[in-house]
Amino acid sequence: MSQTKIFCTTFLIIFFSYSAMGRSIHPVKDDPPEISDKAKHKKPAKITTICLDAGHGGRDAGARGRKSTEKQIALEVVLKLGKKIEKELPGVKVIYTRTEDVFIDLYARPALANKHNADLFISVHLNSFSRQAARGTETLVCGFGRMDEQDVAIRENASILLEEDYEENYGGFDPSDPSSYIVFSLMKREYRDQSIKLASLMQDAYTKNSRRVDRGVKEQSLAVLATAGMPAVLTEIGFISNPSEEDYMISAKGQSEIVQNIFNSIKNYKNSVERK
Repeated sequence: MSQTKIFCTTFLIIFFSYSAMGRSIHPVKDDPPEISDKAKHKKPAKITTICLDAGHGGRDAGARGRKSTEKQIALEVVLKLGKKIEKELPGVKVIYTRTEDVFIDLYARPALANKHNADLFISVHLNSFSRQAARGTETLVCGFGRMDEQDVAIRENASILLEEDYEENYGGFDPSDPSSYIVFSLMKREYRDQSIKLASLMQDAYTKNSRRVDRGVKEQSLAVLATAGMPAVLTEIGFISNPSEEDYMISAKGQSEIVQNIFNSIKNYKNSVERK
């Protein structure tokens, strides 16, 4: 390990030992978190470009249900969401990390958003758990979660192992080793509050409009969010391991509701940013 890497890792360990680490975030429903002065200075006057990321793809199927795969449903939802945004939010451009069943390296996804100066990055995924009874939605922002709360992060980051030269791409990061997750605590802090605000709006939309079980807004060490230079969230739209939720997410009605809920949260976030 290089001296630079040792120094950075040591610094991060010391810094985050004094931080509030790894927790579910429960902002007051009617009082969204305040955005820091630095973030206010840097945030765009308008939301004009949104990058949509369909999780997994190609040789990486993601979680599997009885009838479908995570990569399949995530792509269907993202494509429908993109069309709705372009139709109903004039002046907003949509960038897709993928529009077909192909494998995209995790680091390349936020890199695309950065390249196009996107104002929001939204990654769509499906959850999975050994117990079929698990259900509901949760939305994640990049942060340093406690080592015993990294199950979702380990599963979502496992795609790294399918990439060529992944050790070089991620500085030796091992997605199966919880102790190495401090690497992804480098997210720019000025985007944290904005990401939490967008994630909270998503969870509110899921629960209030579609009566989904609210699993909250959480911080996790996620490669797909760590280097995004804008507010970024990963939303888990349901449990593919739960037969009833899988049927819901496969159905036209279920996907329509999910798309509408995410769209409403984007629209509300956009309105809140642009009226300031």
